[in-house]
Amino acid sequence: MSQLEFTAPDPDLCTEEEISRLVHAFYGRARRDPLLGLIFEAHVTDWDAHFVQMIDFWSMKLRGTNRFRGMPMPKHVALPALTAELFETWLRLFRQTTSEMGNPVLQFNADMLAFHIGTRLWQRYQLERYPDRQMVELCET
Repeated sequence: MSQLEFTAPDPDLCTEEEISRLVHAFYGRARRDPLLGLIFEAHVTDWDAHFVQMIDFWSMKLRGTNRFRGMPMPKHVALPALTAELFETWLRLFRQTTSEMGNPVLQFNADMLAFHIGTRLWQRYQLERYPDRQMVELCET
């Protein structure tokens, strides 16, 4: 088997249907999680609209489409009481979901992007919320 390389965004990486399945399956898992579920349910008021926005986001990141309109950073920084554990749970559930997609190239690229995105969001959250504290890094596992 050849070594996987990071190739995103690439329209040949996956289909829109795969992105839709990824988003719906991941958020189904996240909503059932005892910690993440409470946060999502408290802050997402229209799940249909959220799914459309997340599909557009991941389509942009993975396939290079330009439908996504939004600014995720300020929305995440505004959330109260986030922790490294929550971000790591998000990443673990995301990786579980991509591992079931049956597309190793999609899995590799989506997992790489998710770790990068999660790390950036967590770093920015810490800088905004706790500027005098030492930064806590996310685990890659």
